[in-house]
Amino acid sequence: MINPKLRGIIFTTAAAAIVAGCGADEIASPGTGDNVTINNNTTNPPPPPPPPPPPTVTLVTPAGGCPVITDPQGLADNGTVTGPTGTYRVCTLPTRLNVSSSLPRIGGLLYRIAGRVDVGTDQGPTEEATDPANVILTVAPGVILFSESGPSWININRGNQIVANGTAALPIIFTSRANVENNAQDPITDNSSGQWGGVVLSGRAPVTDCFSPGAAPGTIACDRQVEGAFDPARFGGATGNDNSGTMRFVQIRYSGFILSGNAELQALTTGGTGSGTTLENIQSHNSSDDGMEFFGGVVNARNFAITGAEDDSLDTDVGIKANFQYVVAVQRTSTTVGDSIIEADSDNAVDGDLPRQNTRISNFTFVQRRATPGNGTAILLRGGTDYALVNGVLVSPNTTCLTISRAQTASTVVNAAIDEVGAPIFRSVVLQCGATPFGGVSGVTVADVQAIFGSGSNGNNSAFTPTLTASFANGANETAVTAFDAATLNPFFMTTTFIGAIRDANDTRFQGWTCNSATANFGGTGSACTTLPTI
Repeated sequence: MINPKLRGIIFTTAAAAIVAGCGADEIASPGTGDNVTINNNTTNPPPPPPPPPPPTVTLVTPAGGCPVITDPQGLADNGTVTGPTGTYRVCTLPTRLNVSSSLPRIGGLLYRIAGRVDVGTDQGPTEEATDPANVILTVAPGVILFSESGPSWININRGNQIVANGTAALPIIFTSRANVENNAQDPITDNSSGQWGGVVLSGRAPVTDCFSPGAAPGTIACDRQVEGAFDPARFGGATGNDNSGTMRFVQIRYSGFILSGNAELQALTTGGTGSGTTLENIQSHNSSDDGMEFFGGVVNARNFAITGAEDDSLDTDVGIKANFQYVVAVQRTSTTVGDSIIEADSDNAVDGDLPRQNTRISNFTFVQRRATPGNGTAILLRGGTDYALVNGVLVSPNTTCLTISRAQTASTVVNAAIDEVGAPIFRSVVLQCGATPFGGVSGVTVADVQAIFGSGSNGNNSAFTPTLTASFANGANETAVTAFDAATLNPFFMTTTFIGAIRDANDTRFQGWTCNSATANFGGTGSACTTLPTI
């Protein structure tokens, strides 16, 4: 029999031997029928994957040469120009196109406007059998034309046309050399402007304030000279349905150079343009004068974006008959630039000329940011003009919203003999104004203007609280306003169920074909106004 003390020693020795046989890294878990083994990993974990490389920026490379156009003068190959988006072939337009020609879109190629470029010659106020063949300049979607700094501009003469049909994805761009180069010595910013002239359409529709003394307003004897032009550039006639061509999905950037005598062009200037002309989806960006100015004629247009104008956003003069629908006008935040959103006609000795201006705007969103505009008001109606504003939002919290000048402008009397349709019309228009919403001058009182606007009736409100998103898309308060049927004013207008130019944040009407800036960001796929698209 084994001694109990010796037996304990034997068991202890055996247990120690078993543990020693397992080793330090293999320990059996107690209470199981099988051993559970734990292996300590002494190797380092794999490193995290490297971050993806930055996206490759593909710079534009220049086209091999200039295309052949029909005009015998052709395009001059002026080498290349380089900017942040790459290097481009430069093809300069002739000073005058005498034969219908097309400008195709070619990758790595820009068309250059050097000085004044005329499309055709002025064929006078009427179509004559002896006139030369009409010249049509056709511009393909996505084409970019740039102008040299200074008095460079393009004029579509009477009897000739431009057909500039861009698309939402491929807008046509008129801009400046500085916008192309954007170098450290002359950088483009959201405050750049006045770097070239602009685009002028000269037509044969009626105008007033005749250039020739004694000419009867609104007749073929009454024409005018393009503002600031040194050489003859005439417009006007008696053809209300005249056709100066088509402009769709077009940007006009950094225009407004002073041509002469303190007279500047705008991004878009029309003179005597007739109703046969198509103007749709056009952006004026940072014009140093008005955003767009319309001298007489008969104009129907939709989808205007006017951003950063340094004078008035929309200026209408000399007997124009106009219908505009869907207009966004946003001025820069500044103490020095940006006058009225609307200036209609002038107080002068001939403001009784006929035809009398009658402009109607439906579905607009206006944002006036300057505290003290030169005209002292966001909307200035004067010179006996007739005017209608319907389905609109005006945000002008620092200044007067509406001023009317001259008794004829405020007259409520309808008189066909003098082409007078009565006082200005406001329907479903809401205003956010400064301390004094209304102004009256030259025989018109503040009470007169208050009565004409009629806050509290016809859907109008002069004490509105805006809820716009992204500066110009309708919010809850705008959506709650009942829209007026603008088609009752003129069949041109579409009947809408909303006020303002942009129904809500889901309305993409102005996206893609516009450029974006600190003044107005329309979202979508539009590039910054300070750069060129590379698609």
